[in-house]
Amino acid sequence: MKGEWSREETARDEVLGGRGVLPESSVERFTLLPISPEDPNASPWVSAGPRCAIGSHPANDLILGDRTVSRFHCEIVIDAAGARVRDLESRNGTYVDGVRVSEGWLRHDSLLRLGQSEVRFRLAGERLAMRTSPRTHFGTLVGHSVAMRSAFAMLELASASNATVLIEGETGTGKEEASFSLHDASARSGKPFVIIDCSAIPPNLLESELFGHERGAFTGALHRRLGAFEEADGGTVFIDEVGELPLELQPKLLRVLERKTVRRVGENAHRPVDVRVVAATNRNLRSEVNKGRFRADLYYRLAVVNVRLPPLRERPEDLAFLVERILDSLAATIDQRRRLLTPEFFARLQRGAWPGNVRQLRNYIEQCLVLDELPPMEEEWRSPSSISVDPRLSYAEARRRALDAFERAYLQRLLELHGGSVSEAARAAGINRVYMHRLLRRHALRG
Repeated sequence: MKGEWSREETARDEVLGGRGVLPESSVERFTLLPISPEDPNASPWVSAGPRCAIGSHPANDLILGDRTVSRFHCEIVIDAAGARVRDLESRNGTYVDGVRVSEGWLRHDSLLRLGQSEVRFRLAGERLAMRTSPRTHFGTLVGHSVAMRSAFAMLELASASNATVLIEGETGTGKEEASFSLHDASARSGKPFVIIDCSAIPPNLLESELFGHERGAFTGALHRRLGAFEEADGGTVFIDEVGELPLELQPKLLRVLERKTVRRVGENAHRPVDVRVVAATNRNLRSEVNKGRFRADLYYRLAVVNVRLPPLRERPEDLAFLVERILDSLAATIDQRRRLLTPEFFARLQRGAWPGNVRQLRNYIEQCLVLDELPPMEEEWRSPSSISVDPRLSYAEARRRALDAFERAYLQRLLELHGGSVSEAARAAGINRVYMHRLLRRHALRG
């Protein structure tokens, strides 16, 4: 027994690069110098972290008073790989040294052009330590990587306050887990935790789900109903996929955040509520603001504390921890652990793209246990022409696997085509949105 566990730990440590040592990180500090003929002595903006948002809205780090600059124009991210700029689907585009980019690498002294404004990017020549948690877990979330422990540090700070929190991350990164863990670590832990999924509720019912309704407020309203905010009084409301909240409901949510009162559908009176709001999205809400699909003032109120959960591809060093946790939750036997917890298996996992992130990883590990073999990896699912066919299987089983692979590839590309909007994807595919959600969950493409 002891030898078996030692082997597993050795395999894990080969992935982690050393046992018991938490990786620490720092990033190079950078400065941004607005170049303006009207103000030749403009002061440089100095980075205080690895990210910087630039635009005309007051919520940005660097604010440019130029009408040709979008409210959230672009963002700069710097990490161990270097510095890069990402356009946020701005009106007039982002240019790096004269070349328009959607995302591009920056070098020292690069010139950014945003609308009619220019900004000089310079490396400051000194390192800036990133805020990370010393813990490798937060509630049900686990992670050894700097990226995850940076998220844990933000969640720990947020749990000590009542501030509104916006959790951003791709599908399957654990946004709901993060929100519940945040609630559980806060002073509201003994109070209700109510979930509203904006993408799973028809728009005509969403207002009632959020704010409640009076009897007779609309056809079918036979009884008075409390909404999520009243149900969660004293606790937390988790608004999942807030980016899908219809524009006509966004001012009503904004009023709840600002005034701490709700008004049921069909009622004139406003009722006070004591709730903490945690919202989550797999969309870039700043891009949605630029497109006119999300209110800038609502984004500003939601992102009081902004927590980004990194995708699995950005934290491959966490694969070993995650696999062990998944095997524990699935009650894997010693023999099953012996077969999976090997350097070869972890190397195989690190080659995966994992667009469904941790949820997809769990599904894959579960398949390994149920089928007692290693199913095809993501790179083998990317297109029907690359689907691996095993002639040792029965026709029915081989056909089922091929159809699953096609279905998953189709759904993934459909979502990419429609910017992650489940509603638009379902409409374009000609299928019911509820059925679309069922398919996405089946293939671990829904967060």
